Amino acid sequence: MEEYHRPCDEVGFNADEAHNIVKECIDGVLGGEDYNQNNINQWTASIVEQSLTHLVKLGKAYKYIVTCAVVQRSAYGFHTASSCFWDTTSDGTCTVRWESRTMNCIVNVFAVAIVL
Repeated sequence: MEEYHRPCDEVGFNADEAHNIVKECIDGVLGGEDYNQNNINQWTASIVEQSLTHLVKLGKAYKYIVTCAVVQRSAYGFHTASSCFWDTTSDGTCTVRWESRTMNCIVNVFAVAIVL
């Protein structure tokens, strides 16, 4: 039986690569838009689906979890936190913060290595 090797001999999750992918997805969906509560479900679904599609197309041996929150910009701020219990040598996370004049967006990507 042959051993499984990752398509590109990378060890660990490339957070910079994921950050760039997600940022492009956010820009594509929210760029030029003003906050509108009626569009939030569509926007967040598009951001997560597009980000996930692009991450999977990288062909790396990961299971991905992508979350997205979009809130109206206000003086109250917006705070999030997450915690993971996993193998830090292979798994990883990436958080993308995006702001416009009328809204804030936070996208989290969690990548869990598939070990065969």
